[in-house]
Amino acid sequence: MSTELLQNWQKKSADHHKDYKRYLQKVDKNTVLKQLPDLNDEAYNKIDCLSCAACCKSYSPRFKTPDIKRIAKHLSLKEGQFIEQYLNLDEEGDYVVKSKPCPFLGSDNYCSIYEIRPSDCARFPYADEDVIIKRQALTLKNATFCPIVYFVLEKLMVNFNK
Repeated sequence: MSTELLQNWQKKSADHHKDYKRYLQKVDKNTVLKQLPDLNDEAYNKIDCLSCAACCKSYSPRFKTPDIKRIAKHLSLKEGQFIEQYLNLDEEGDYVVKSKPCPFLGSDNYCSIYEIRPSDCARFPYADEDVIIKRQALTLKNATFCPIVYFVLEKLMVNFNK
């Protein structure tokens, strides 16, 4: 079923956008939270992020102060140099990468700073966290470009409709 589920997933995700929104608004949070770890693991067993990397190609994580300190040190840069070279402030006052794709993404879709990547990257796509319910607009956006989020939402809705 999951191979079939993933075929043409972006179109199906767009088609199901309103269903996802309704589902996220009425679902029992505790029921969902219990299912997320297993569904997240199942999604990662079926989907290879390195074959996609849409998150790194099209969007930027927030770089929080601890991320900036850690990555700047790793790159042997002063924090100010790191910010000047790689980051901009967005409209919400968060530091994000200046360019897309992410400057740390290689042509092989591997991250050159993977071990010390920003916490947003480490947590993305939040498919095993309460973020999937608490930040519904973010979940709906992520479902448009991340097959992991799409997969988890589809499985949650199947379980919900049983």
